Amino acid sequence: MKYQYIDETGNQLLLPGDFYLPFGGKLREDNRWVKLARLVPWTKVEDHYAKAFKKTMKGQKPVSIRVALGALLIQQQLRLTDRETVEQISENPYLQYFIGFTGFQDREPFHHSLMTHFRKRLDADTLHQINEWIAVEGAKQIDADEDDHASGGGSRSTGKRAAAKQKTDKEDPNQGTLILDASCAPADIAYPTDLSLLNEAREKMEAIIDTLHAEQIDKKLKPRTYREKARKAYLTVAKQRKIGQAKVRKAIGKQLKFVARDLRIIEAMASDIGLEALSKAQYRSLLVTQELYRQQLTMYQQRSHQIDDRIVNLTQPHVRPIVRGKAKAKVEFGAKIAISMVNGYAMLEKQAWDNFNEGTTLIDSLESYKTRFGCYPKVVLADKIYRNRENLNFCKANGIRLSGPALGRPSKEKQTEQRKLAKHDAGMRNAVEGKFGEGKRKYGLGLIQTRLRETSETVIALQLMGMNLAHMLRVLSSLIRSLLICRFFRFRTAI
Repeated sequence: MKYQYIDETGNQLLLPGDFYLPFGGKLREDNRWVKLARLVPWTKVEDHYAKAFKKTMKGQKPVSIRVALGALLIQQQLRLTDRETVEQISENPYLQYFIGFTGFQDREPFHHSLMTHFRKRLDADTLHQINEWIAVEGAKQIDADEDDHASGGGSRSTGKRAAAKQKTDKEDPNQGTLILDASCAPADIAYPTDLSLLNEAREKMEAIIDTLHAEQIDKKLKPRTYREKARKAYLTVAKQRKIGQAKVRKAIGKQLKFVARDLRIIEAMASDIGLEALSKAQYRSLLVTQELYRQQLTMYQQRSHQIDDRIVNLTQPHVRPIVRGKAKAKVEFGAKIAISMVNGYAMLEKQAWDNFNEGTTLIDSLESYKTRFGCYPKVVLADKIYRNRENLNFCKANGIRLSGPALGRPSKEKQTEQRKLAKHDAGMRNAVEGKFGEGKRKYGLGLIQTRLRETSETVIALQLMGMNLAHMLRVLSSLIRSLLICRFFRFRTAI
């Protein structure tokens, strides 16, 4: 029997006490997964995306979008593999309650291979929309709680502050503080060098030649690829602890010749028998290697190390080098993301695999803020790269204060005031640095382990959603503690 309840947010939830446990007992209502189940807008997600999600489940038992999204959130919160995620769900009744089960079952709810399907179907755009529902609602709720606390304290000073705030709101239509920053979400790849990339490409081309030759093994002799000589030439340089630039350039030149020879052989064999014998992965490797060879040959001839859309990994050709200039790593390899923060909730403003100037995203972020909250922010906290002429003019025209010193030489009277304001803004902007640190240390934003471009973007969106849900849970717990403390002191005062 299924029990359905509607809570104040419109979510269809099974009460913890009605979750069936074959070994007796009840689920605790203060468990984190029980609380998180109340925070995700399951009904809204089902209404918008369930139909498109279920259409692709051909030949298998349909899986609800709550099970799919819940399993992905569990995986990101606990940093699990696909197999371990399914095993944890089959062993933990709280996790089964979170994904919408009405009772405990000690078998796998679905095959672990469906986790990849979930990441593909729940794409990044869908998850960012769900994340915005959570973040905007949470940010608005914090503002509402602060207003209620300011107006309902009962003291004269609190009432005066509430009245002053209402007067300020009428005079200034802009409300709130927007924090902006950008970072890189590094992919799980080996540090790329031109020599190692060419060696890997050569080995893949040799495997393709073997596959094509198997189709005509009785008709023609196998073309010479000199793979042993090429391997020896690579190891002679790669094994050295210190390598001069002249030796590296000479080794790269040799590997370029070997790769060029393999590509000519494949082209000749393709004209005779075609490429139907190649697998999808091999054909993809052939296309990537052709582009890699073109890039490496151009850089070799021009004696340069820079080229547009540079390939740094053969299995993940979408990954690009992102120059960040940080002390730990001047160059990172992955997706660059720009986020905005409001009241501790993070929302993605831009994501790209090519490097971009985050300063160009400020105006779009302000327009997004206005769409979400109905007004522009009063203050924007960002670093120097956002303070270009266009952004400054836009902020001035709309009554927005952009952090940083004003243009021109400040007067001596204003220098002290500006220093205090800059120190305050820097302290407030630390929140977004902490959010990136939280994402990279706890949620896996520091090492994206999926291989495909679309699934990597999905994982980044899930990590932002997981951080926002965790923040909402902390805010909820803090609010409950504050209410209990207020009731306790009111009770003592009444006595």
